Amino acid sequence: MRIQVNGEFREVDLPLTIQDLIGVLSLRQERLAIELNGAVIRRSEWAHTMLKANDRIEIVHFVGGGC
Repeated sequence: MRIQVNGEFREVDLPLTIQDLIGVLSLRQERLAIELNGAVIRRSEWAHTMLKANDRIEIVHFVGGGC
C-alpha cells in the first residue's frame, strides 16, 4: 500500500495503524503530533486508527529549548 509521510511516498504492508507506522519509522512516541489527511489524531487513538492507501500523514516532532 502506498501512503505519504511528511511529503514522501512510502510503500507499506497492510494492516497498519498509526502506532505501527511509528514503530516502522523507529520514532519515539514522546513529543510527536500526528495529522492524518488534515485532521490531528489524538495519541489515545493511534493504536486504533487504521491507515488506508493514499493516506497523507504528517508527523511533527516537538523540540524543547531556547535561549
